[in-house]
Amino acid sequence: MQILMRLAKLDTVEDPLETVSEFPVIVEALKCLCNIIFNSSVAQKLSLELNLAAMLCNLLQKCKDRQLVDDIKCFDLRLLFLLSLLHTDIRAQLRQELQGVQVLTQALESSLSVRWTEEYKAAEDRDRLPLSLQETDCAIEALKALFNVTLDSWNVHSKNESHQFRYMAAILRHCLLTTGPTEEKTEELHSNAINLLSNVPVSCLDVLINPSSQEETDIKYNGMNMGAIQILLDFMEKRIDKGSSYREGLTPVLSLLTECCRTHRNIRKFIKAQVLPPLRDVSNRPEVGTTVRNKLVRLMTHVDLGVKQIAAEFLFVLCKERVDSLLKYTGYGNAAGLLAARGLLAGGRGDHWYSDDEDTDTEEYKSAKPNINLITGHLEEPMPNPMDEMTEEQKEYEAMKLVNMFDKLSRDELIKPMGVRPDGTMAPLEEAVSQYHTSKQESSDSD
Repeated sequence: MQILMRLAKLDTVEDPLETVSEFPVIVEALKCLCNIIFNSSVAQKLSLELNLAAMLCNLLQKCKDRQLVDDIKCFDLRLLFLLSLLHTDIRAQLRQELQGVQVLTQALESSLSVRWTEEYKAAEDRDRLPLSLQETDCAIEALKALFNVTLDSWNVHSKNESHQFRYMAAILRHCLLTTGPTEEKTEELHSNAINLLSNVPVSCLDVLINPSSQEETDIKYNGMNMGAIQILLDFMEKRIDKGSSYREGLTPVLSLLTECCRTHRNIRKFIKAQVLPPLRDVSNRPEVGTTVRNKLVRLMTHVDLGVKQIAAEFLFVLCKERVDSLLKYTGYGNAAGLLAARGLLAGGRGDHWYSDDEDTDTEEYKSAKPNINLITGHLEEPMPNPMDEMTEEQKEYEAMKLVNMFDKLSRDELIKPMGVRPDGTMAPLEEAVSQYHTSKQESSDSD
């Protein structure tokens, strides 16, 4: 390892990278170190003793403003990614001692050739060529290393940390608006940018939207440039349409959009206008169709619990955590899992505060509302009541038959009758009834 570190010019602190003929040797030595450290736990421990992370950061600084060193930079970043992934102590060292967040952010910025027009706002060049394959690979490695170093960074305590994360978020916004040499590379670049944005404290994500100037023709909402948010929405829909690997591919972008909507009003209103536009045609079930809303509602009953929960949470936040609004767009059947988990089966709203602007129903929805089936969430023609032609004795017989069937299923423990407690959570029926009577008695005593 020491031989390889020497060949990679990691042991020379002061010497600049000047001899171009040495560059291929440096690259191959870095590749060898990547392979050894990836495959050997002994090498991972040695990396900490040999202070490899500090040497890599130093080499990265030398690459900052030089041409023809992209290969060196790329494998330097890949090695930092592996070290921060495989050794938690090196991750902590990078974050605390080596100013790893700052060094890696600068490497990302130079890979993307960011030009600043003002603080936290990068220049948007519409005619800019896509990134080269080398630039894209460098940016992806920097994003992956930054993801590891910024894990558990939700709590920002100092003004300097807040500035650092805002600066990073502004670069990531630029990254989302950038394309790679191929569609696959662009998707990989955007995927890693989204993963890193998930580590950025949500209070710093306001830089994803900027006041839109007159000459900009990008997507706007309330005078704000929503280009990056639109890309996130398009990326989310593309991942849903893929139909596989939802946990790895879809949950990061859904989680990011949920937190953005929960904290930033303009982002929530812009996304809601696209995902949950005012209802007009309610003839089909909410899960049937090709709109983004239909696709998300289908995910609410997905077999993967994590996917199901985050899809439901996203729609719930778009509805300002109001149960009646969520049921309007999804139907009670699709939303039951979320409402049971949140203790909201009896209705109400979540804990988070949102602005008081009200939803407005369309005339089509208002006229159809009396005939909408609340369970399925769509318009149903009135069905004939099968009990209309029964005598009272027949009705009583059928009712007792149903009671006996439920009783047998319950005694055989094939089903467990449940009820809703006064606080909206589920409980066995006997317990729920008992609590309901107690609560009712207490309220009448206080009156």
